[in-house]
Amino acid sequence: MRTINLMIVGVGGQGSLLASKLLGSLLVAEGYDVKVSEVHGMSQRGGSVVTYVRYGDKVYSPLVDLGEADYIISFEKLEAARYVDRLRPDGKIIANTQQIDPMPVITGAAEYPEDILDRYAEKGVQIDAIDALSLAEKAGSVKTVNIVLMGRLARYLDIPYEKWIAAIKQNVKERFVAMNQEAFALGYNS
Repeated sequence: MRTINLMIVGVGGQGSLLASKLLGSLLVAEGYDVKVSEVHGMSQRGGSVVTYVRYGDKVYSPLVDLGEADYIISFEKLEAARYVDRLRPDGKIIANTQQIDPMPVITGAAEYPEDILDRYAEKGVQIDAIDALSLAEKAGSVKTVNIVLMGRLARYLDIPYEKWIAAIKQNVKERFVAMNQEAFALGYNS
């Protein structure tokens, strides 16, 4: 099989690292060669966080170059725009519609771009936009946005639903498993 390239992008504190850990362990359990690389940036201060996940029969590098991403899972809509140049022409962005203002917007030095996802969709970019924050709240915690988005991603990957649930049990603390399973189901079924 050809190598599948994913990028998980967001803002520090949104749980992208747990999402990449869950995805990586799931793919290894499925027998794929998997490479994961995390770029933290200013994640402690709400800055951009990027994780590359590549899997296939044999993967040699963890990095995803321009025009190579099959999927970009964006935890915040402006982050989707920041990395759209990494997307393959037939790739897909799974984007949380949540807006988190970056520092230049907070300080008044810049404005948050209006209708950013719609503008890319008009240019032919395939975007699956989802209000993951509302679904996470419905599941019991805003901290499950990451798992809501993994649920949405699961619709596109050829891995049985039950295997995803097993990966959640393996990677999430026991007391949070039920809530995360609910978040996953909401993302998958919405």
